[in-house]
Amino acid sequence: MNFRNQPQKARPKKNTLIVGRSKVIEAIQQGKQLERIYLVSTIHGEVIDEIKRLATDKQIPINKVPVEKLNGFNVSNHEGCIAVISKVQYQDLQEVISYIVDKGEVPLFLMLDGITDVRNIGALARTALCCGVHAIIIPEKGVGALNEDAIATSAGALEKVAICRVNSLMKAVDELHMNGIKVFASEMTAEENLFDVQLQEPAAIVMGSEDKGIYPALMKVCDEQFKIPMKGNFESLNVSVAAGMILYEAMKQRMEAK
Repeated sequence: MNFRNQPQKARPKKNTLIVGRSKVIEAIQQGKQLERIYLVSTIHGEVIDEIKRLATDKQIPINKVPVEKLNGFNVSNHEGCIAVISKVQYQDLQEVISYIVDKGEVPLFLMLDGITDVRNIGALARTALCCGVHAIIIPEKGVGALNEDAIATSAGALEKVAICRVNSLMKAVDELHMNGIKVFASEMTAEENLFDVQLQEPAAIVMGSEDKGIYPALMKVCDEQFKIPMKGNFESLNVSVAAGMILYEAMKQRMEAK
């Protein structure tokens, strides 16, 4: 992936920030959805430990950063702690699965591993919503922020499709398996073609980053690997384009099965 000429990340608006240790603790305890918490890496103490504990319980990512990062938010009295209010509403994976099954529908999930470009995430969400994906599963860390840029690129799809943020994609696969959901991995070196994969059954599709692909340990716990057949020897497709092909094939198979 070419990182040159990438647009600079926009600074979060002040009305999306929660500033100060006690206010962050209060926000978590009140159940406010937080995108992430920034802590100055050099601060310690009981209050900081409490913030870390609460964040872990609620699966809120913590970024340890130099004080200059927080000063850059242009707010006063941050006490080494700032939280960013989430633009999307995260949902519990098991609750989403149960809701889908109770409705009598066949689950279809999209799992994102290491995809950091918010424009790709927005495009993925847009296609996922159009193809009937019930939820997008993302990890706490190693994924682009679901911020205003991502939502704008998704044309609002990120606010309409369920988003399940988990502390471990490996554990999420275990949870999917326990619910009878098969996990498929898109891998350009796989032997099986996309069109031969049975996607009418309960399924989750894992998409990895364009530069590193799917994390090897995660690949090992997937049930089946497939490739998108291509003419020529070009290395790979853009991840959002590839996901579009896969999800439309899943939708096609499911429509034909009815």
